[in-house]
Amino acid sequence: MKITVETKVEAPIEEVWRAWTTPEDIKQWNAASEDWHTTNAVVDLRVGGSFLSRMEAKDSSMGFDLAGTYTQIEKHRLLECAFGDRTLLVEFVPATDGVTVRETFDAETTHSEEQQRQGWQAILNNFAKHVERTHE
Repeated sequence: MKITVETKVEAPIEEVWRAWTTPEDIKQWNAASEDWHTTNAVVDLRVGGSFLSRMEAKDSSMGFDLAGTYTQIEKHRLLECAFGDRTLLVEFVPATDGVTVRETFDAETTHSEEQQRQGWQAILNNFAKHVERTHE
C-alpha cells in the first residue's frame, strides 16, 4: 500500500531543495514530535548515493536509522529513494506562492496506516515551518 502526504512551503524552490538535501537543515526539521530529534544526517546526493537520518527520542529511550539509496534525482523536481524493501518518492511542485512537497511511500506493517500518515505529515509540517522561518 502507498501512502501520500503533502505540504505547501512558502519559499522559493532553491531554499526548499537546499533544506531537504542539507544535513544541517535535516537535523533541524526531521522529527514527528517535540520529544524526538535527528542527531545525525548524511546525504550523498547522487543516483546510487546513500542517505541516513538517525532519529532518537530525546530521553534516549529509543532510536532508529532511516537509511537508503537515491535511485532517481531531478534537481528541484523529485527525489526517489529505496530504503529496505520500500520506496519513497518526493515531488517538489513549484507555484507562484511557494512549493508543494509531496511524499509517496510504501507503508510498513508495524504501525497502522493512520499512524504512518500522521507521523510523516508531522515531519513535513516541521519541514515547512523550518524553511519558512529561515526564509523570512
